[in-house]
Amino acid sequence: MKLHQMWADYPTIQDELSETLKKMEQVVRLKNKPVETAIKETIHAGGKLLRPAYQLLFAQFGPEQDREKAISLAASIEMLHIATLIHDDIVDEAEVRRGKPNLRSRFGNSVAVYAGDYLFVCCFKLLSEYASSLKSMQLNAKSMEKVLNGELGQMDNRYNYHLSVDEYLENISGKTAELFQLSCFVGAYESGTSERFAKKAGEIGLSIGMAFQIIDDILDYTKTSEAIGKPVLEDIRQGVYSLPLIYALQTEKKDELLSYLKKKAELSQIEAEKVRQIVVEVKGVENAQELAESYTKKALREIHKLPSTQASDTLAALTTLILKRVD
Repeated sequence: MKLHQMWADYPTIQDELSETLKKMEQVVRLKNKPVETAIKETIHAGGKLLRPAYQLLFAQFGPEQDREKAISLAASIEMLHIATLIHDDIVDEAEVRRGKPNLRSRFGNSVAVYAGDYLFVCCFKLLSEYASSLKSMQLNAKSMEKVLNGELGQMDNRYNYHLSVDEYLENISGKTAELFQLSCFVGAYESGTSERFAKKAGEIGLSIGMAFQIIDDILDYTKTSEAIGKPVLEDIRQGVYSLPLIYALQTEKKDELLSYLKKKAELSQIEAEKVRQIVVEVKGVENAQELAESYTKKALREIHKLPSTQASDTLAALTTLILKRVD
């Protein structure tokens, strides 16, 4: 069970993340062995395990330290995350995930739907066994609702040439930031911190998640397909417009951009590259980077207010690392 190489620099949490992967694999038990194997391969497909990492780190702030409980709750959150990724691939008709054929492309949409649904079941099975109160269950259900609303909001706004920055931020706050918020809140709350502290942890997670998604969207304009493990600018063809493009559409280059965007799925790779050039030229990427930096600074500012411990030092270092991916 190989972890992403980034965790070699964080030995204090490396073992717990390895245990999280083991816990996830133990929970997956299906009579259909090919599908069971595919789900387990998806679990080990090279994800960074950021959400469980934040959950585990915030679990170190409370007085009720329970390693098995923290690992099990971290596993539940990552299984929830993977379920949303599988369903994303179905909706997007994607063939690869992290540079490899995804579960959908290997087994088809029907099997992928059931696999995603099964992971939702696994998530709540772990929660029902390890959560200390109904509050964590309720928060997970509420988070699932927010994630779904974010996805539906994104779907509703496909090929929306007038999408505003606020609408984009609302969509990503559900689609991505919500699970970061949940991870941080549950980690703190289930370790016995005050609800006030747990809410502050959740706010930190929200800022991290917002910055993380904006940076992910920036990478479409600054990196190659090989570097990010998925086709760049594919979202443009599918009508999913992210922050750099939204900013660019607010400039004098709007009409030129629209001449390409209105081709929708027929947009060629050469034309997509032209869109990329325009977005960079009119500082769409630069403006998006500034907003990501704002969320990053907010998260780090609040992390530095936490009690000074090894966990808070790791939080600061990890957050700085993952939110500085645009160089």
